[in-house]
Amino acid sequence: MTHDWQQQIHALHEELVRRDDPAAWVREADAVDASVRYPGFALRGPVFGVAVRDPAAGPGWRLLKPVVNGMPQMCRDALNTYLWFRAKDGTDDPDVRRELLAAVDVLSREPVNEVEACGVRYRIVRGDEFTRCDDHGLEPPRPTDPEPAERTWNFRDDHTPSPDLDLVLDADPSDGPMAGALRAWLRGFAYRGVRFPADVRGDSERAVRSHPQVVLLPTCFGVVEREHTGWEPTLALQATPHDARRVLHDALAEMWPMLFRFDDAKKAVYAKAAEEFRALERADEVEVADRVFRICRVERVLRMGPDGPETARPSDVDEYGPMKIHPTLLPDGTVVFDE
Repeated sequence: MTHDWQQQIHALHEELVRRDDPAAWVREADAVDASVRYPGFALRGPVFGVAVRDPAAGPGWRLLKPVVNGMPQMCRDALNTYLWFRAKDGTDDPDVRRELLAAVDVLSREPVNEVEACGVRYRIVRGDEFTRCDDHGLEPPRPTDPEPAERTWNFRDDHTPSPDLDLVLDADPSDGPMAGALRAWLRGFAYRGVRFPADVRGDSERAVRSHPQVVLLPTCFGVVEREHTGWEPTLALQATPHDARRVLHDALAEMWPMLFRFDDAKKAVYAKAAEEFRALERADEVEVADRVFRICRVERVLRMGPDGPETARPSDVDEYGPMKIHPTLLPDGTVVFDE
């Protein structure tokens, strides 16, 4: 660790002392304990979101869409939709609508990583997702991880919003010595080893130089299933441990039986497991029909360079390309449904 980073960590420690915040000290102690109990890191790979730089909202970049998607094109499509609806419902000015639609047109034809409209820059951004682990599995939620004020198991109720939304991408936050130490280590992190193709390793090594600063995104929580080769993600990331437990309960009780057309006997097995899991309130593991699922803690890191957050790399993979998503929208606001 460089002398500069040692100074920054000392400064974070002094800030923690100055704040005299008991809750912050407990979270810091939790982080120290986790680093001992789960000394390894399991890398899942890249995740993508959308960031925006709007001079009217202040300096710097902030997140418009959560950094959770597995492919850049999914984020381009989300941005396409966001700009189209802004053009349709967010303005009565034909010139503003025309400029927004020009960006939509580009996104419908080209796999671009940035567009600009009305003085606002929109960028597809790239992060890496990882979890801490030991020899037996992945780190579960910590006692100090936040939970919803009202915990519900009703699948029709809204989930806790993503903590990514409107997050300012600050490469120098005051979030404690352990987070500072992790950022120091992640500055030099690059994909290594023969399991990664040469172009992936090359892009990763270049990113360390071109985007040397790192931002730790808010912790999320996922559901993983034990497979022969390890633990595999199986449901979307959630903002809190309870939301992850709730999506697992919903999958066991409702979604998977319907999606995979379980027979009555198998439905009953999964329904019983779902209710037993729910009755435990804060369980982090459930076993059903020789399958094992766990709730795990997921951390993400995003790189920053002189011009802001890193975009998708040339070696990042898309399974499909751009397409026209919405009907034609004219500058006067008329929607034309194409035949």
